[in-house]
Amino acid sequence: MSLQSVRTFLSQHAPDLEILEKQTSTATVAEAADAHGVSPGQIAKTLSLWLKDEVILLVLGGDAKIDNRKFKDQFKGKAKMLNAEEVVEWTSHPVGGVCPFGLPREMKVFADVTLKKFDVVLPAAGATNAALRIAPQRLIELVRAEWVDVAQAQALAV
Repeated sequence: MSLQSVRTFLSQHAPDLEILEKQTSTATVAEAADAHGVSPGQIAKTLSLWLKDEVILLVLGGDAKIDNRKFKDQFKGKAKMLNAEEVVEWTSHPVGGVCPFGLPREMKVFADVTLKKFDVVLPAAGATNAALRIAPQRLIELVRAEWVDVAQAQALAV
């Protein structure tokens, strides 16, 4: 059902986008990057988080981690991950396939600026072997997300 809800969402809002299904798992950032031939940063991982008494989605680069101080400053609260059952209940997507598309209810979606450094990112598409290629700004527009800066600063390569 989850993959189907993403298909339905895309057919209504972005029929030009194609879901890319792989024979192998793309549930982790490393698996997805390898399967799609991209850097881990291009994998747009979607985290399901409790923020006070509501659930939000945060999409960020696959190699990024939340900076707790930045998150607290932005949202005036601490991030708490949903457990696997809650993830399915709130998003209809399994862990490893969570994305901001085809959700069963309205949810606030935020995207970290770590995605802006890429022309194309690959969020999951409702299954642990499915993704799609999309420009970060288009992703934002499709799901009415808001840009935030809550990831840890990346160390510069020397």
